[in-house]
Amino acid sequence: MVLRATRIVRAAEVAAKPWEIVVLDAGERHLRRKRLTLQHGDEVMVDLPHTVKLADRDCLALEDGRLVEVIAADEDLMQVRARDAAHLVQLAWHIGNRHLEAQIEENRILIRPDHVIRAMLEQLGASVSDVVEPFSPEHGAYSHSHAPAPPGGFSLDA
Repeated sequence: MVLRATRIVRAAEVAAKPWEIVVLDAGERHLRRKRLTLQHGDEVMVDLPHTVKLADRDCLALEDGRLVEVIAADEDLMQVRARDAAHLVQLAWHIGNRHLEAQIEENRILIRPDHVIRAMLEQLGASVSDVVEPFSPEHGAYSHSHAPAPPGGFSLDA
């Protein structure tokens, strides 16, 4: 029997201990309808009303009330560091201009490995290194989150 999840509970709102976990990379955490295999082999059919971006520690709520915690998987990434804040903004612009997924932090940017992009960033004076860690990229203006828009406006919720 396949279990079914029809809603999510954001990490900050989780009150009960999760029953099970599922480890997903950044792409897999953007979903609406998908069959997932949990850590111990059970399967869950996720069937949400609209596409969502799940964050690390969010939970899928099963129809029987149990929770499945979503853990962000470690991924191979490039860490981009700059000389100063203004340089980091310049590097972010170049990354965004190429429509790359990026996790933008105060002192660094994380992106997926790409030897051409690495060469470009290094030519621009960036320090680029390989890291393995969870990836939570920003969703851009054209990501089409499919979240319902508020009355009279658009939604940035992903």
